[in-house]
Amino acid sequence: MTATRTFAFIGSYADADGPGLYACAYDGRTGELTLLDQAEGLQNPTFLAVNEQSQTIYSLTEVKDAEGTRRGAAATFRFDTAEGRLQRLDEAQTIPATACHIALDRTNSLILTASYHGGLFGVSDAQDDGHIGPTLEIHRHEGASALPVQSQARVHSVIVDRDNRFAAVSDLGLDKVFLYKLDLPSRSLTRHSETDVAPGSGPRHFVFHPQLPFGYGINELNSTLTVYAYDAEAGKLEVVQTISTLPDSFEGDNACADIHLSPDGKFLYGSNRGHDSLIVCRIDPDNGLLEPVEYAPTLGGHPRNFAVSPDGRFVLVANRDGNHIVTFSRDADTGKLVPTGSELRVSKPVCVRFASF
Repeated sequence: MTATRTFAFIGSYADADGPGLYACAYDGRTGELTLLDQAEGLQNPTFLAVNEQSQTIYSLTEVKDAEGTRRGAAATFRFDTAEGRLQRLDEAQTIPATACHIALDRTNSLILTASYHGGLFGVSDAQDDGHIGPTLEIHRHEGASALPVQSQARVHSVIVDRDNRFAAVSDLGLDKVFLYKLDLPSRSLTRHSETDVAPGSGPRHFVFHPQLPFGYGINELNSTLTVYAYDAEAGKLEVVQTISTLPDSFEGDNACADIHLSPDGKFLYGSNRGHDSLIVCRIDPDNGLLEPVEYAPTLGGHPRNFAVSPDGRFVLVANRDGNHIVTFSRDADTGKLVPTGSELRVSKPVCVRFASF
């Protein structure tokens, strides 16, 4: 039997005439990344999703229609673990506006792409051979909220729960998190419920707890984390706590970006762009509430995205303005982060995705 190996894939802001998608070997002992391959020909391959079963990487990109208008698209690559190479499979338009986030459902049969500028998200067919099928649905939101940037709907992410029954859709423009019910046989999503957060919050990314009945959202505009009680049967979210992502002493500008849980579900991490840190929070196993543990500097500007290694030993932070991925070791008991001294230099990194093949 061939041993499983873990790799890391990086998406970035890039022009199509240069590299933008990177494949890296990951050393589970040190957390160090080694560049194996890179792909050109993609315009802003900022966000990624991975199908570990088929070893397929899904990347956002952009195309232009007949009138020259930018549209959201996805490209797929098969990763050859023996050679460490990316093999391009397909590229197709997915939604009628540029995209900011891409994810797969739990069966890896649906591609979910969100558009901040279009205020919409799309559902596309993920075919077994790694190719991209037709766009099945477009869901468009309408409305506005408190701040000038919230003059329209701004869908920022679509995340499916652990049972593949509901998807949380964070709308930064409306200050709402919607739950859409997923009907896999009909390959469709239907709006089911919605939950308001405080005006001017700007919900951006979301995670479901792997064991407890809670969800967690990070709010870009007011630098907060929100804890939601999640009724998985009824398909409802209820706000139970909101805390700042920043220390009381910080007075500068900040905008939050990404959110992740440790694999054991004991700690939550969120990124601050401006303070340039990750907030580390302990999760109360009885009520899901958050208690800040530390605000760990990311050693680079604009930590847009990060990833916790599958074994929970390391955290890799993509500092967009630092042009590098910084590795931190993670204390399993305290959740705290310590830089290992390992960095990988890449231009304007946005997204880090681990995958074990």
